Amino acid sequence: MDIKHETKIHYNTICPALPFRRLLAEFLQLEGFATSAIHNGAAAVSHCRSHDYDAIVLDIMLPGMQGLEVLASLRKFTATPVLMLTARGEETDRIVGLEMGADDYLPKPCNPRELAARLRAILRRAGRQAEGKTGHENELLVGQTRLNNAERSATYAGTDLKLTSAEFNVLGVLLAEAGTIVDKESLCQLALGRELTAYDRSIDVHISKLRKKLANAGAENPIVSVRGSGYQFTVTADEARS
Repeated sequence: MDIKHETKIHYNTICPALPFRRLLAEFLQLEGFATSAIHNGAAAVSHCRSHDYDAIVLDIMLPGMQGLEVLASLRKFTATPVLMLTARGEETDRIVGLEMGADDYLPKPCNPRELAARLRAILRRAGRQAEGKTGHENELLVGQTRLNNAERSATYAGTDLKLTSAEFNVLGVLLAEAGTIVDKESLCQLALGRELTAYDRSIDVHISKLRKKLANAGAENPIVSVRGSGYQFTVTADEARS
C-alpha cells in the first residue's frame, strides 16, 4: 500500500480554534494523506455511511453527538480503523473508547507528527495483512480459530468474531505464536505498530474484548494470561484432536 498517495483519512474533530483544525488537516495533507474534516458527530456518521475511508480520526469531544456515541454508531456498520483523540489524563475515556471499538488513541494536545506516525502504523499493519505480507501464512488455523489475512476476518467454529482492526491484529500475532508466551511490549509493537508506554492499557483492553468475543462463539478461554510475562494462545485437547 502506498500510503503517501492512496490513503484517505476522515478527520472528525472539534477544537477550540478553527485555525488549529485547519492546520492539523493541512499538516496531514502535506504528509500525503487525503483528508476530509467534519466537525459534527451526527453529520460524521451520516457521511461515513456513504464514503469509504482507510482510517478515521475521532475527537471524543464533539458538539451534539459525543465522540463515544459516534464510535458506537460507526461500529454498527464499519470496521474502519478509528484513532481517538482524548483529553490528557482521562484514562476512563480511553479505556471506554477501546472497549467500544477504537483501535488506538492519542491524548490531546497531540503532536501532529505523532498523529501521522500512528496513522501510518495502523494503515501499514492493515495493508500488509490484507496483502498477505505479514511474515506468516495468509490463513491461520489454530484449533477451531481461523484467521484470514486477505479478508481480514476471523471465526471460531465457523462463527464470525466481528473483530475491529486492532483486535484482528492482536489475534493474528497470538495465533502465529500459538503455544508461546508473547509479552505485552511485543504485542503492542507487532499489533499496533508502536511502543508500549507507561500506564498504557490498550493491549489489556483488546485482549479482554477478544476473550469476550471468543467466549460468545463457544471458545473456552483460549487466551491465557501469564503473570509478569504476557499472553499465550492455547487450545483444548478436544480442539487439538478435531
